[in-house]
Amino acid sequence: MQTIYIDVLIILNIYVNYFLLRITARITSSPLKAVRCLVASVYGSLFSLLILAPELPFILNIVIKLAAAVTVVISAFGIHSKIRLIKNTLSFFASNFILAGGVYGAYYWLKPSFMHFSNSYFYIDFSLLLLIICTAVMYLIISVFRHFSDKSPPDCYRIIIRFKEKIFTLNALADTGNSLTDFFSGKPVVICGRNELEFPEDFSDCGLPAGFRLIPCSTISENGVIPIFRPDELLIINTLTNERKSVDVMVGLGKNDGTAIFNPKLLNY
Repeated sequence: MQTIYIDVLIILNIYVNYFLLRITARITSSPLKAVRCLVASVYGSLFSLLILAPELPFILNIVIKLAAAVTVVISAFGIHSKIRLIKNTLSFFASNFILAGGVYGAYYWLKPSFMHFSNSYFYIDFSLLLLIICTAVMYLIISVFRHFSDKSPPDCYRIIIRFKEKIFTLNALADTGNSLTDFFSGKPVVICGRNELEFPEDFSDCGLPAGFRLIPCSTISENGVIPIFRPDELLIINTLTNERKSVDVMVGLGKNDGTAIFNPKLLNY
């Protein structure tokens, strides 16, 4: 009978959960702070103790796994919108099942003495160095794939912004350099010129309108703050294919003139 060491079990699952949360963040293009990722990984590792329990019914096991995935994702990413929560949860849940399926396949065919599998959780009497090397290689492969998949083709874009009774149409540029995110809502920020949106160059005289707030913004040449607001609707249109995509974002008022700048990851949401 396989001897299971609780400390090894917890450390293994903390590491695996951290890795899977990072993969989820890459897949869904969600911001993820290292501290929250670590806290969520430690919390999620507690569910691995179910490996010590008697074999659970399949449906109950699925329910527990789903509950674990939802609460771990909330711990890591927070709740910014229902759609983002569902995407992050499904990605994390799917990543868990893919990993568990691969491990179970190896366990079923090879029956290694150093591995134990129960209630869809696994235990490996592992070499920490080997585990780090393997997961680092896997993360590198996924990162390279995401890097090339996120590169936008030389398409032409326009965006349509609807805000209150106004509608604005601007040329747009897909640029991976725009990684600006609203820290309060977690939403990506599309940067537009103030003149194109008919807002004053300086709000200091009249103050920020209702619904606006300031966030930090850094560029190559300067650091500062820019006002942002949530539009009623923002459409990204590929002018070559006429494909349209509605995105849930914030709009920032920058100094760029004539062209809005958005991250091409928005096209994958």
